[in-house]
Amino acid sequence: MQTLVVDGVEVQVEGTGPETLLLLHGWPDTLQLWDPTVEVLRDRFRCVRFTLPGYAPGSPRVQPTLEEISGLLLHIVDQVSPEQPVTLVLHDWGCIFGYQFAMRHPQRVARIVGVDVGDAESLSRTLSKKQLLMVAGYQLWLALAWKIGGGLGDRMTRHMARFLRAPADPARISVRMNWPYHRTWFGGAQSLPRQSRPLRPACPMLFIYGKRKPLMFHSKRWTDELAQRPGSRVEAFETGHWVMVSDPIGFHRVLREWLPARPA
Repeated sequence: MQTLVVDGVEVQVEGTGPETLLLLHGWPDTLQLWDPTVEVLRDRFRCVRFTLPGYAPGSPRVQPTLEEISGLLLHIVDQVSPEQPVTLVLHDWGCIFGYQFAMRHPQRVARIVGVDVGDAESLSRTLSKKQLLMVAGYQLWLALAWKIGGGLGDRMTRHMARFLRAPADPARISVRMNWPYHRTWFGGAQSLPRQSRPLRPACPMLFIYGKRKPLMFHSKRWTDELAQRPGSRVEAFETGHWVMVSDPIGFHRVLREWLPARPA
């Protein structure tokens, strides 16, 4: 394993191969979410990962903008793969940040693997009022916890993580992880929705999602169109949001099947 520091962020590089994978986690996880995936893929690929700002235990309280996260990703990609584009492997908020990076810097992305979050910008048009209230309920709870901070904010965050059945170690979950929700709802002109671009990837994409959850983070129209694109693929699993944790064997089988196909 090689460890780099890019813009003050510790980046782990593990494995060998001609292609580089950049793996991004979401809430309330860290780079450890990808431990089993790196174990499976490091014989074929260079696997690059880091923990999002504010998510590592003991890290400072931050609230970066989408442009700042995109800039961090660009600096990391330029450092680990200066001559070749990378493949993004994304989950949850990692999908949001990775997709936006791909829309801003398409020449630096060869392929995308998105897990359980797709065309999030369409949710307001595809979800029912009840489902929209569910989304607003848990997101505003976490945004409020971030605003409150301290021990109470930590307890609120861990309570929601238990309610959502997040597999992360509760001892490692903190209120500092909630900044994307606060940035989404109370970021003003720099809120994540206002800075986001529609997901229209120019490269092949594998989209994996779990079917056993109260709402989907993608539209059926989007997955139907994606499945028809040459080189792209959609796979549904009998799991919840954390597909790689609930069905690691199936998840990694699909990755190993799809990733070796070189993009045109």
